[in-house]
Amino acid sequence: MAELTSTIAGYPRIGRNRELKKALENLWAGKISEERFEADVAQLVRTNLATLSQLGLSGSLPDSSTLYDQVLDTTVLLGATPERFRGKTGLDLYFSLARGDKANPPLEMTKYFDTNYHYLVPEIDAQTPIALTDRRVIERARALINEGINVRPVIVGPATWLALAKGASEGYEPLERLDDAVTAFTDVLGELAQAGVEWVQIDEPALVSGNLATERSAVVAATVRAWNTLGALEAGTRRPKVLLNFPYGDSSAALAQLAHTGVEALGVDLVRGNLPADIDLNGMTLAAGVVNGRNIWRTDLDAARKLLDAARATGARVVVSTSTSLQHVPHSVTDEHWDDPELDAHLHEWLAFADEKVREVEILDRGLRNGWESIENDIAQASQALAQRQQAAGVNNAAIRERVQRLAADRNRADYAERVAAQAALNLPAFPTTTIGSFPQTVDVRKVRAAANRKQISAAEYTAQIQTEVQRVIRLQEDLGLDVLVHGEPERNDMVQYFAEQLAGFSVTTNGWVQSYGSRATRPSILWGDVEREHDMTVDWWTYAQSLTDKPVKGMLTGPVTIIAWSFVREDIPLAQVADQIAVALRDEIDALQEAGAQIVQVDEPALRELLPLEPAKHQQYLAWAVDAFKLSTAGAAPATQIHTHLCYSEFGQIIDAIAALDADVTSIEAARSKMEVLPDLQAHGFSHQIGPGVWDIHSPRVPSVDEVKELLDEAAQVVPNDRLWVNPDCGLKTRDYPETVATLKNLVTAARELRKEKSQTL
Repeated sequence: MAELTSTIAGYPRIGRNRELKKALENLWAGKISEERFEADVAQLVRTNLATLSQLGLSGSLPDSSTLYDQVLDTTVLLGATPERFRGKTGLDLYFSLARGDKANPPLEMTKYFDTNYHYLVPEIDAQTPIALTDRRVIERARALINEGINVRPVIVGPATWLALAKGASEGYEPLERLDDAVTAFTDVLGELAQAGVEWVQIDEPALVSGNLATERSAVVAATVRAWNTLGALEAGTRRPKVLLNFPYGDSSAALAQLAHTGVEALGVDLVRGNLPADIDLNGMTLAAGVVNGRNIWRTDLDAARKLLDAARATGARVVVSTSTSLQHVPHSVTDEHWDDPELDAHLHEWLAFADEKVREVEILDRGLRNGWESIENDIAQASQALAQRQQAAGVNNAAIRERVQRLAADRNRADYAERVAAQAALNLPAFPTTTIGSFPQTVDVRKVRAAANRKQISAAEYTAQIQTEVQRVIRLQEDLGLDVLVHGEPERNDMVQYFAEQLAGFSVTTNGWVQSYGSRATRPSILWGDVEREHDMTVDWWTYAQSLTDKPVKGMLTGPVTIIAWSFVREDIPLAQVADQIAVALRDEIDALQEAGAQIVQVDEPALRELLPLEPAKHQQYLAWAVDAFKLSTAGAAPATQIHTHLCYSEFGQIIDAIAALDADVTSIEAARSKMEVLPDLQAHGFSHQIGPGVWDIHSPRVPSVDEVKELLDEAAQVVPNDRLWVNPDCGLKTRDYPETVATLKNLVTAARELRKEKSQTL
């Protein structure tokens, strides 16, 4: 069997032109058959593998493709189906787990480690079936091998799969099923070997994280135990050779144990992690992840060379790899058009998307094999580009930095009690109803924005058509009976990109799509320089919306941490400094909204938990600057201005103190999809401000009934005092259709009114 050669840990799955998104949405809409969908996906896989070959990768090529989510793939592979979906098979089962059906909610969804990628959380208890059930990954590998493609399937491993799961019954620890998962993986590996697979990549990143419900030491022990068993299987007959991969963080503490499990290769993240100084890896292949899979900056090839030399000092046979899968970056810099007049003409020279990172792997591989002198010119070019970036106009702006430092001393608002008294002038009813911000982005709205971008309509025509949509959204909310309204954000392509397009220090891509989950993709902006607000960004849209109604309309802003998390952010200065620059820009916008008459402003921070470092020792430092940045952005708000924030799809218990420290007047928070699991944390903390635990899972197309919404509200009302409880969805409605939006909001308002009647005697 061939040795492992330099490689990558995975490749973008959504498609260069979002082919997966289009195939999924066509399937769900009934526009194509399952057979056509399968054919479209198979073609995308082949196209991606052919691209990797053309870019210079040899040996086994990673197949990290998925129909929706890689953790869900392992759930289906092992047949770990919750009881409510029993009887379903094939794609019907797969997408019911992902999206729910008319009768049943889907699996919970949350963030994958500290990324903006969402995974579907397995539900495991003592009765959950765990055995090789779905052979899609095996049959796909067999077909590709029969075509002469040396494919390396990429699978989430048994220990990580269980560590990311939740107990289907209260108090159950999914890792108790490790032996069953290992038995199932024995069969998986055996059938892959029979299919002719030479190498398989098993990702076990759970052991790099200290943020999971299960103690890190227990996850490490489970990973070692699993691979002591699986690594002992005979390579070539009972399993392929195994690349055991540990992306997203530092695996050094467990590396010595893992090196003795019998697997042939270990993959380590050397962008975020380290190698133990005294480790002996003789006889082991080490895939050294020196090319950053998480960000889009060009690799410092000289620094990477030094890391590779240190890796060789362990005695291992070293091959070059990426720190993580490249699913977190766009396909290629060559797909972009860098015509921003504000931007340095050399931006493209500072960047490396997926294809460029593959080329960097190939360059470093040549240096490893032929000597570093063979790539001296490549190293020099990379170093020159990095030096040029530091000298470019806008990267370092002394005036911006001085102003931020001056304002940073003022991060506190008036006492909460004073603010509550001043905000009584809003005259809101008990259990006020609202939405998170966005309303469905219709095809017509997208066409209008596209036409404006292509200069096919004038600015005045664009404004008029978007105002028509705002008017429709305001009228709809009034008809539904919502208490606090939003303008619906039809002018916004994305909650981060909209601001990035208007703030100095950012650039945006035209085709830089990155999968968020399933068919959903975003275009992260590029934060390359010092940040400054140069003009009003939201005031005109808010002013128009508020002119249409007597009810309060929220001003809608995206917070500094979320702008950082959902951008490709600069790495040459501390993130705390970047966050404060964004915070000052938002503070100026809040001042302008207040001057225009806004009484409520929402500063969204859905990524607050997402950026929590995987190392617990780093939590306090991160949360301190993250909270401080939010407070810097809102410190200028008058006591009568009600500041809202929003958080979603994360494990909130770990950061409940930080959520409280934000000192927002109202916090809306995802709770429906996670079945109100945030309530015990709120109760234990004694959360004293107003809160809206979400009562509608907007990432599923199903419409919850009045009784379902009311049940969640009743549960929340047992914990949250009557005068602090808001009623809202889990998240924004951008991805939903209008029929389900109208139906669910009717049910939400009805449930809130029923609760008002029931509680009227105690209010």
